[in-house]
Amino acid sequence: MPERRKDENLIFMYYLTEVEDLLCKEIVDCAYKVHRGLGPGLLEKIYETCFCHELSKKEIPFKRQMKLPIKYDAILFDEGLKLDVLVDNLIICEFKAVENINPLWQAQVISHLKLTDLHVGFLINFNVPVIKNGIRRYCI
Repeated sequence: MPERRKDENLIFMYYLTEVEDLLCKEIVDCAYKVHRGLGPGLLEKIYETCFCHELSKKEIPFKRQMKLPIKYDAILFDEGLKLDVLVDNLIICEFKAVENINPLWQAQVISHLKLTDLHVGFLINFNVPVIKNGIRRYCI
């Protein structure tokens, strides 16, 4: 079970499970391989396809373009929200291929985590010269 602890500043911190930690490392590795192979400047969909291919080679389960239903006012709506990739039903990966990251996309990843009751998500921007500068991990 995921663990939350208070630190000395009374902030709740999320500690990754062993499985989440391993998957995070594999996700970063897949992103590095795709970026090294393709470089920046392509469409998000191309990076997503190649990223999922890398996951497949590692036999890591994933779902692409998964619809995310919204529960509001005790009604379940199946309108329009999609996750780019859900890795092993545990980690959300959202992809971008843009010059600058919009803070709204960071909020989007956090909102998706809350809506799914998941704890870990990535926002990966492939349109950077060095991929480590394009990977952001969020834990709630």
